[in-house]
Amino acid sequence: MTDIPRRALTRTAKLAALPLGMAGRATLGIGKRLGGAPAEAVAREVQQRTAEQLFSVLGQLKGGAMKFGQALSIFEAAFPEEVAKPYRAALTKLQEAAPPMPAATVHGVLAEELGPEWRTKFREFDDNPAAAASIGQVHRAVWSSGRNVAVKIQYPGAGPALLADLNQLGRLARLFTVLQPGLDIKPLVAELKARVAEELDYQLEAKATRAFAKAFRDDPEIAVPRVLAGTSRVLVTDWIDGTPLSEVIANGSPEQRNLAGERMAVLHFSAPARTKLLHADPHPGNFRLLPDGRLGVLDFGAVARLPNGLPEPVGRLARLALEGDAEGVLEGLRDEGFVKRDADVDAKELLEYVRPMLDPMAEDEFQFSRAWLRKEATRLGDPRSPAYQLGRQLNLPPSYLLIHRVTLGSIGVLCQLEAKAHYRAVVERWQPGFVDPAAAEPTE
Repeated sequence: MTDIPRRALTRTAKLAALPLGMAGRATLGIGKRLGGAPAEAVAREVQQRTAEQLFSVLGQLKGGAMKFGQALSIFEAAFPEEVAKPYRAALTKLQEAAPPMPAATVHGVLAEELGPEWRTKFREFDDNPAAAASIGQVHRAVWSSGRNVAVKIQYPGAGPALLADLNQLGRLARLFTVLQPGLDIKPLVAELKARVAEELDYQLEAKATRAFAKAFRDDPEIAVPRVLAGTSRVLVTDWIDGTPLSEVIANGSPEQRNLAGERMAVLHFSAPARTKLLHADPHPGNFRLLPDGRLGVLDFGAVARLPNGLPEPVGRLARLALEGDAEGVLEGLRDEGFVKRDADVDAKELLEYVRPMLDPMAEDEFQFSRAWLRKEATRLGDPRSPAYQLGRQLNLPPSYLLIHRVTLGSIGVLCQLEAKAHYRAVVERWQPGFVDPAAAEPTE
């Protein structure tokens, strides 16, 4: 693999081969069971081989296929353990690596974007990529000033490939039931398509990165790289060293896991207040734990613009739910459009639906875990459960869609980290509405 396969037939054939491979493995599994192999062992083998092929193809195609795989991977902690375990390593690998572009292609993009004398802008430039993502790859270099920099270069043909992949993945939605029965990927694909135009323009990413870098300059908890140069397809920023979050998830100490989790919560809740933006791509490949304890944040191509910060009703309704005010929660959710005006919803049942989701804010300290997330996923996703039946009557207003997805993604990463920290204090400080204004007023 030396470049994005851009011909539609080639890319479609690779994706279309996935269900064929799955069918072949299923047939092989039936044969093994007829031959006396235990059904459980055969099922595990089929899952493992399917996962290996699935994420291999997604990684090779880059573009939208890899972006989809990365977006899906943050929910890995919610999958049943017997399903998640065989391909957890494949998911982590996808988050951090992909086949590189050849050096000639890299040089061509740099010449087009930075000019034919692009080499004069660098003291050193490493032709071997240090990291790869869905629509570009990152090279390590030394800027003319002597600063160590990261040079993000977009793959030629990334735009058409991205859209073609996402269209094809939408048509192959049933394929991904191998990950979790009942998993509906269509809303995820639709949202990814909606963000394509912004993520393809590195100048927009440069603007967002500058906003974050300014707001978090000299911050003791969060580190954001400064932008040195930016064009539509090349972005040059400070290089950030640190331990990739995927490595912390796999091998980190409890102290590292807890620290990374708390820092991620600080980023999620404080950025909208400080920048009017929400980092909207919370997969582990975009974070580093620095030696000084700060969380290094990378890739601001996907951001949610929140001119008024995080919505106040989110904090206020969470507070009312924790206080047990069922009628207040129902009224507030109706006002925000989560419950339709003509829907017959019982306030007490609604509170019972919402309350378990707020466990991380209920106590001073909370332990995120895969087990907790799987329990919640089962409670909300099992058609036999009362919560599932009530959930079908609820609505997700468009203005909350991206915030909701990013929050779920962040929770997924915290559960992968198995992080324990004081999340309530973070929410109290940064989430509007969570602290009762009356309680916050000083008493005479």
